[in-house]
Amino acid sequence: MSDPTYIIGIDLGTTNSVVAYTEAEIEKGKTPDIRVLEIPQLVEAGTMEKRDVLPSFILVPGKHDVPEESLRLPWDENNKIAVGEFAKERGAEIPTHLISSSKSWLCHTLVDRNKPILPWEGPEDQMKMSPVEASSVMLKHIRDAWNYTIAHKDESLRIEKQDILLTVPASFDAVARDLVVKSAEMAGLSNITLLEEPQAAFYAWIESTGDKWRKIINKNDLVLVCDVGGGTSDFTLISVTEEEGELVLDRTAVGSHLLIGGDNMDLALAYTVFKRMFKKGKRLDAWQMRGLWHSCRKAKESLLADPEMKEYPVTILGGGRSLIGGTKKAKLSRQEIEEVILEGFFPNCTAKTKPVAEKKVGIKEIGLSYEADPAITHHLASFLGRQGKMKIPTAILFNGGVMKSEPVRQQVMSVISSWRKTGKKVAVREIETKDFDLTVAKGAAYYGLARRGKGVRIRGGLNRTYYIGVAASLPAVPGMPVPIKALCVAPFGMEEGTDEKLSDQEFVLVVGEPVKFDFLGSPLRLQDPVGTIIDDWEEDIEGITTMETTLDGDPGSVIPVFLEVKATEIGTLELWCVSRENSEQRWKLEFNVREKDSE
Repeated sequence: MSDPTYIIGIDLGTTNSVVAYTEAEIEKGKTPDIRVLEIPQLVEAGTMEKRDVLPSFILVPGKHDVPEESLRLPWDENNKIAVGEFAKERGAEIPTHLISSSKSWLCHTLVDRNKPILPWEGPEDQMKMSPVEASSVMLKHIRDAWNYTIAHKDESLRIEKQDILLTVPASFDAVARDLVVKSAEMAGLSNITLLEEPQAAFYAWIESTGDKWRKIINKNDLVLVCDVGGGTSDFTLISVTEEEGELVLDRTAVGSHLLIGGDNMDLALAYTVFKRMFKKGKRLDAWQMRGLWHSCRKAKESLLADPEMKEYPVTILGGGRSLIGGTKKAKLSRQEIEEVILEGFFPNCTAKTKPVAEKKVGIKEIGLSYEADPAITHHLASFLGRQGKMKIPTAILFNGGVMKSEPVRQQVMSVISSWRKTGKKVAVREIETKDFDLTVAKGAAYYGLARRGKGVRIRGGLNRTYYIGVAASLPAVPGMPVPIKALCVAPFGMEEGTDEKLSDQEFVLVVGEPVKFDFLGSPLRLQDPVGTIIDDWEEDIEGITTMETTLDGDPGSVIPVFLEVKATEIGTLELWCVSRENSEQRWKLEFNVREKDSE
């Protein structure tokens, strides 16, 4: 890409999306000016306003739900859908026409994420979108809003020509990340780099403190980034060490994918109101419950955002999908919300507590695969105790809208502090953050500067050595399988964003028919350089996964290849098999190393 004018950080959130940006070139010694883009969006039918936050909601209205001319946008007079604030508000009244949590659907393995299935449970005769398309619609709105606001007089400032950092949950697997990239490409954004959200939150904290961060955290600190968003809960551990008198940051562990977040809490609050109504002899149908769910979300967001507010009204739609004469009002109090969230999602537990396993039911609905155990503290205990020895953080950086609540933050710190052994009960401390909504986008923009050598970087080198299984070149022996050797493709400590080339070694690749690739790893063999081949590896190298696939090519063909390996900044290991005869012929294998590294 030619020299961009701006570095842009995009937080494509489950509940809200935010865009931050800064100049790509800054004078040495100057503090970067990271701003938040005010995104034009419909806030009412026919009314446009600019807001810091673009709610991640898409309204696909029916014929008579919204006056057609009221959906016009400055850059699209024929627009037929709504994205953002108006979509969220009007969609709460017609929930079967509202697409929400599309980001969570990107990691749902039981559905075809490229097929039009959203709004989930929406009328069959209405327009639907795939999770990938829904995400691309959000990004397209961001693209058009940027170009309309920033680049309307200068084509060189168009977003497509800038350096874009797009954030994803740390726990997204390789497929989900690929789908995010596909969504961006569908929206016309090809110059993107993915960044994990908890790291972005930490980068934002570094940027907000300037050089003071070195006085706030100390050598030997272990920082937990606890990011509870609208759809997922992400945990990341960052260790603080010292090299040549300078503090060094290393990302040492990342949690598994947890589909628990604000969505679950909103539903729990909806059931709280439902129970209250039920005791009064009033029943709510599925359509009313969906509307109540969205209304409780708004109540939670409003109460957590304003410490002075004590209660907030919630709407219960009229029965039979009629809004006339049947709408009822209820209230949710701050105390009620905090009790539901604290007791249900952040209960006290011991360090040895494990998440409750799901009870198997013969038939269940396909919907989003939420965690069976909603207790986030249970999952935290499991994450911190993965290696058999509990790793207690000394400090916590919180992120996500739920963490606006001081009682929630205090509860998490209290529970984790209680896990320290007798005699070592030093309370874990909070690293204060200035913002829980705009942080990830700002951190992504800062990371863009750090990649250019203009900021502090978090190191995330591999904490084990990785290998690929290679069949030995020996004559076939009846009754004996071909021996498999272990070829080192990624050495211990290999930095993310770096690559290795095994150009001096030649292998043959089978294409055009089903084959398997064994991916191996070792936390013990830390000195093997890339290219090392081990014959007897079973004692200190373990199998991680086996990939079965058919590579493009003529059936049964054998291609001489050499290998190129890249450790990406999003937790995958890309293994490229490059043809010796034609370097344009390349086959990619991709393995997720992040999940194994975090165990």
